[in-house]
Amino acid sequence: MNRTNLNFKLFFSKFILFAFLFAGCASVKTTITSELARPTLENSFHGLLVVDAKTGKEIYNRNGEKYFTPASNTKIVTFYTGVKLLPKNIPTLKYLISQDTLFIEGTGDPSWLHPHLKDSSAINWLKQQNTIALYTKNHDEDRYGPGWAWEDYETYFSPEKTTMPLYGNVIFASHTDGLSVSPSELTQAVLVKDTTLSRDEFVNRFYISPTETDTLEVPFITSDSLTKHLLESAIGKEITLSEHFPEGEKQTLYGVETDSIYKRMLFRSDNFLAEQLLLASSGMLSDTLSTQKAIDHMLNTHLKDLDQQPRWVDGSGLSRYNLFSPRSFVQILEKLHKEVPEERLFGIMPMWGPNSTVKQWKDPTTEPFLFAKSGSVGNNYNLSGYVKTKSGKLLIFSFMNNHYRIPTSEILDTVYSTLKNLHENY
Repeated sequence: MNRTNLNFKLFFSKFILFAFLFAGCASVKTTITSELARPTLENSFHGLLVVDAKTGKEIYNRNGEKYFTPASNTKIVTFYTGVKLLPKNIPTLKYLISQDTLFIEGTGDPSWLHPHLKDSSAINWLKQQNTIALYTKNHDEDRYGPGWAWEDYETYFSPEKTTMPLYGNVIFASHTDGLSVSPSELTQAVLVKDTTLSRDEFVNRFYISPTETDTLEVPFITSDSLTKHLLESAIGKEITLSEHFPEGEKQTLYGVETDSIYKRMLFRSDNFLAEQLLLASSGMLSDTLSTQKAIDHMLNTHLKDLDQQPRWVDGSGLSRYNLFSPRSFVQILEKLHKEVPEERLFGIMPMWGPNSTVKQWKDPTTEPFLFAKSGSVGNNYNLSGYVKTKSGKLLIFSFMNNHYRIPTSEILDTVYSTLKNLHENY
């Protein structure tokens, strides 16, 4: 075979391969466009951006540059903030010894006596100390984030933010075999009463129905005096509240691995952990804990190259003031993929499948293929993350749906069928 014929055959083979790939990509785009053209989506706002993780090639874009209410997709940004600012083990306590007194202050670490994280490292360390003074003024923070709904005060997903949270700043109460309350110090504040109210708005007075079969999770109102009381009870000795922290170099005590906190935050969409992680991250920048300082730092450094600068006000996404574009989430997910090894990243990101971010896996013929964080608040549902395709590719996407009036189940159907098409055909 002469060189001319060989070159022609190579060219023809490459042309056929290119044509096949182009046709496949065009078919995928056509199917996605058809999915998003459903009549039920006409009066709402939808955005989808998909890129190839390896090449950066844009596969599909609809309203990728528009701003959406992100809800709990905001936790992706909080996760990235922790990756950039927090060490392997979370700073759990800062301290300094002055004149035989151990002065301590919280770092925002949410794991102290947390019912699920169950960290007692700081508690056990304090049990070994003598004279202890607690300083609680090392913050520039309101108890709630900007734009949070006031009526959520009694809901499990809206605990107050504090520098030294204990028990997740939530009581657990059950009445299946007599009244059981954790922390037990608040037992006297719980009344067995037939009411739909679970807590008074301005007082730590809680209610549980005598016929309630579930364990109630209700945020308690935090205060310096309550923190002191709960901490004293936990360590078995008296402490004093201090109005100042002595001058000098503070030492740091470290707690659980931050990955364990990230994982629960993302898997359970835990607002409390998200807010506290952002506070803890700010402690790596300043002695004063401040959500805004952490946000400003990230927007001015690691996120300054985002094509659309977001409006970002909290760590959890509870606030409707937050505004992000699908492209912003894709760019942040690209950063995570480049900076965090896949084994670690996909061990932390939720798998959108059974026993994870959906209650029931309705497609038993298909193995789960999505590592993604959902985000929902009234009339909004978003999903952002990674698609593993059958062909071995990894795609990064953000699918945002705002202002719809149809059942969320219909949005979920559209999201899943669209992403499954990418999984099977790209």
